[in-house]
Amino acid sequence: MSVVGIIAEYNPFHSGHEFLLNQARLVAGNDPIIVLMSGNYVQRGEMAIMNKHARAKAALKSGADLVFELPFSTAVEPADLFALGSIDQLSKLGVESLVFGVEDANLNFNYLGGKIAEIPQNHMDFNDYSQTYSTQYNQMVAREVGFEVNEPNSILGLAYAVANYNLGEPMQLYPVNRIGVNHDDLLQRNGLVQSASAIRNLLLHDENKEDLHQWLPKEEAEQLIAQALYPNWNILYPFLKYRVESASLAELRQIYQMSEGLEYKFKQEIHLANDFTEFLRHVKSKRYTYSRLRRLSLYTLLNVTYDDMISSFNDESLLLLGFSKTGRQYLKRIRKESSAKIISKVDKRDAKSGSLHLQVRVDRLFEQLMSTDQNFGQRPIEV
Repeated sequence: MSVVGIIAEYNPFHSGHEFLLNQARLVAGNDPIIVLMSGNYVQRGEMAIMNKHARAKAALKSGADLVFELPFSTAVEPADLFALGSIDQLSKLGVESLVFGVEDANLNFNYLGGKIAEIPQNHMDFNDYSQTYSTQYNQMVAREVGFEVNEPNSILGLAYAVANYNLGEPMQLYPVNRIGVNHDDLLQRNGLVQSASAIRNLLLHDENKEDLHQWLPKEEAEQLIAQALYPNWNILYPFLKYRVESASLAELRQIYQMSEGLEYKFKQEIHLANDFTEFLRHVKSKRYTYSRLRRLSLYTLLNVTYDDMISSFNDESLLLLGFSKTGRQYLKRIRKESSAKIISKVDKRDAKSGSLHLQVRVDRLFEQLMSTDQNFGQRPIEV
């Protein structure tokens, strides 16, 4: 058996993701493909453009056999922690091979992951406040390994490789060249594949949404076109502003990743900025990336504290979003053999602690915006 894993956001699911699933099928053969997918909040500190159940359904109809929700405490983290939590959970699910998209699949990720994992800890002290952590990390990798990687998907692929190297039984790594456009490319209406960010920009700013049928599965495209509201920071900013202005400095200090006096900067700048983009620009310094500040803004908006994240990370459950016939058969097996905590239906008992408690809590805001229950009363999708 060669159980294949994919780590994804599908924000939204598009033809490039379908291509990667097809490549995964070549590796898996008749064995299951397991997708670990971010829920209603994604890694760069934003709400997903459509709900997790719709995105999971699109993946299942395009070839995935099991789709699990990646807990918030792993999904909304920098690349190294995102990779660490994701790889750990896939390993617990019995995944033997990881398929992931990168800009250059010719890189030897196994070799580079091992070299980076063996770098002494004292070589990773990043104290240059004139540069971001990610810049210093990339410089360290280039210095220690002799190879510089700057493309976003390859950087994430390296994080997967490092986390995989540290497993007791590492998975086989199968990097796949991305097709078509790059991660943040603008919309190219004649292209067969668009970046997810270009599709989100079309949804937010372009009245002509019929072109979505070229790049998304039909059912998903129609649901997005009919969707009344597309979550984004312009909608969320007034709520963030109220949260920052009404909280005390002591309360803000408890927010996860609120460090080095950023609570003062948030208090100072939230007053002056008219929108979220302006707020980020005012708070931005050489020390922090925009992704880090978006994540911090999201933690603040949702009142996610250090204790919340640690409690969640130490007790992570995987919520089953959907399955195929092959997936159902494999699920019976891993429920008996795996140490992963798999939840098929959310009830109040499950949601009292750990990652599910945090997920249910943060999803409340998404539910209020989208007027759709995300946890209680939902059952896994069968395709």
